[in-house]
Amino acid sequence: MSSSVTPTTTATPATPTTTDSTTAPDRTGSAPAPDVPGRPRLDWRLRFAALSLIWGFSFLLIKVGTQGYAPFQVTLGRLAFGTAVLAVAMAVRREGLPRSARTWGHLAVAGFLLNALPFSLFAFAELTIPSTLAGICNATSPLWGMALSPVALREDRPTRVRVAGLGLGFLGVLTVLGAWQGFDGLDARGTTLALLASLSYPVGWIYVRRTLAGSSHSHLSLTGGQLLLATVQLAVVTPLFTTLPSSLAVGPLLAIAALGTLGTGLAVLVQYGIVAEVGPTTGQMVTYFVPVIAAAAGILLLGETLTWSTPVGAAVVLAGAALTQVKPRRAG
Repeated sequence: MSSSVTPTTTATPATPTTTDSTTAPDRTGSAPAPDVPGRPRLDWRLRFAALSLIWGFSFLLIKVGTQGYAPFQVTLGRLAFGTAVLAVAMAVRREGLPRSARTWGHLAVAGFLLNALPFSLFAFAELTIPSTLAGICNATSPLWGMALSPVALREDRPTRVRVAGLGLGFLGVLTVLGAWQGFDGLDARGTTLALLASLSYPVGWIYVRRTLAGSSHSHLSLTGGQLLLATVQLAVVTPLFTTLPSSLAVGPLLAIAALGTLGTGLAVLVQYGIVAEVGPTTGQMVTYFVPVIAAAAGILLLGETLTWSTPVGAAVVLAGAALTQVKPRRAG
C-alpha cells in the first residue's frame, strides 16, 4: 500500500524519480527506481499482477488489523515489518544507509509524508469506513498531485487534457460520496481522513523531487532509510496515544505482518524491478487496478456492500486520473 504506491501502498517512497510526472500515486510511499541489478526470471506481467493484488488487498489487511489493534499500532507494525524486508534486501545486495545528515533530514520529512502520516490516516479512516471506500479514496492521489504540481513545480505546466482530467476526477469523487443526496449516510470523518492520506502522497513526492532528486545514494538505500525513520516516528508516537492490548489477537497480527512484509517491503522491491524493466509509465499503471481489487476483496471477504454510485464514481475517478498523466506532445 497504499505501499505506497508508497507509495503502499502503497505504494507505495522517498527516492528521486526519473519520470517527469509527480502525480502518479505509489502505494508504498516510495518513488520508482531504475537501479535494480539483474534480470528477474519471472515475467514482468506476472509481477505486475502480483503487485496489483498485494496493494489491492492492503486495505482489507488494514481493516482486519484495526479489529484487534489501535491504528497507530497497526501502522507501527506495518512499518517495522516493511523495514525488516528492506534491511534484508540491503544486506543481500551489500548496500548501506546514507551517511549525510542533510539526506537524513530530508528522509525524515519524506518518511512522515509518504509513510507515517498516510498509513496512520488510512488506519484511522478504516475504523469507520469500508475498506472499499478507502481504496477508492487512495485513487485520488494523482488528482491531488495534478492540482499541486503547477504551484509547487514550475516546470510541470498543466494542459487542457490534464485539467479536464482533474475536473473529471473530482466529479467522480463527488459521485462516490453521493453529493446529490447531501452525502447522506457518509461517515464524514473517516472519508476526510482517507482523502487527506491520499493528499499526503503527492505532497511527499513533490518534496522528494525538490530535495532528493539527483542523490548519489541508491534508491534502495534511500527508501530503506526513509522507512526506518518512519518506523522510529511511529515508535515514539504510539506509546503516547495507545496502551498495550489486553490479549494477543492472532488474526489481526497476521494481517499486520502481511501488510508490512508484502504491501510495504516486498512491494517496493517488486515495483523497482518492474520500473527498471518496462519504465515508470507502465509501472505506475498498477495504481488503476488497486481500487478494483480493493473493492472486490472487501465485498467477497469482508461482506462490505456497494451502492451503484461507488463503482460508477470510481470509474470516473480512474478515468480522470489517467487523463492527468497524459503528457503534452513536444514540438518538433
